[in-house]
Amino acid sequence: MSTPIVKPFWDQATGSWQYVFHDPVTMKGAIIDPVLDFDPLAGATATTNAERLLAYVRSEGIEIVWILDTHPHADHFSAAPWLKKKLSAPTGIGERVTGVQSLWQEIYNLPKDFPTNGTQWDHLFKDGERFMVGEVPVTVMFSPGHTLASITYVAGDAAFVHDTLMMPDSGSSRADFPGGDSKALYSSIQAILALPEETRIFVGHDYAPKGRAAACEATVAEHKAANIHFCEAPSEAAYRAVRDARDATLPLPKLMLAALQVNIRGGRVPEPEDNGQSYLKLPLNYFHSRNDC
Repeated sequence: MSTPIVKPFWDQATGSWQYVFHDPVTMKGAIIDPVLDFDPLAGATATTNAERLLAYVRSEGIEIVWILDTHPHADHFSAAPWLKKKLSAPTGIGERVTGVQSLWQEIYNLPKDFPTNGTQWDHLFKDGERFMVGEVPVTVMFSPGHTLASITYVAGDAAFVHDTLMMPDSGSSRADFPGGDSKALYSSIQAILALPEETRIFVGHDYAPKGRAAACEATVAEHKAANIHFCEAPSEAAYRAVRDARDATLPLPKLMLAALQVNIRGGRVPEPEDNGQSYLKLPLNYFHSRNDC
């Protein structure tokens, strides 16, 4: 099994992990889940995180051949389009993103001609599709549950599992967003935990419980032994009871209503209106029953 070099980048503001992995033989690499900074109070975007990734890639001499998202994120904007302009690398996401686009097109009441066919990305990956990053083979695993479009990239002995598993002391990710489903999430995590035990699992988020330092990596074996949601090998029903009860207590992510309308556009802000200004819109009271306390 090949072993790519993985460089994680932490965004404290959103609790997000971004990754660059590369093949040390050919120095070809890929970027996964890059963050475009957003200040909700000022309504302003910035490229601080993306510039960190770009500086690392250039300093190490890595040729980026893919810029990849695991799903349309609810907690940060994607910096994929900005990095594409800088690196001339194609963008990719799972093919089920079209379902997320259609779902949120309705929530935002976007125009009928809003494209929901995934053309905002250069490539839509199918479940089981394989491609190469240098000499590192990458397999795409459809991993729904957190969203209906989530995928995992298994690159050699590294699995980028997005928002399925958290670090072992945090368990797993929520499954209550529109299109999410705890039954599907359980099935997706079972498939991830069936990977070879030495597989390095890289998570999408960490909120550093009990004041520990933010972390991003644990092996399949470590998750089986210590993940608080899976170490006792729960049945589907037992896991869903825990996951659904926890989700019922969680507020919506602070940036969700802003992030989704950018991320269903592949990381692009809405088209400018007749005054040349772009605007974000909020579906007032759509999620009121979740937040009326």
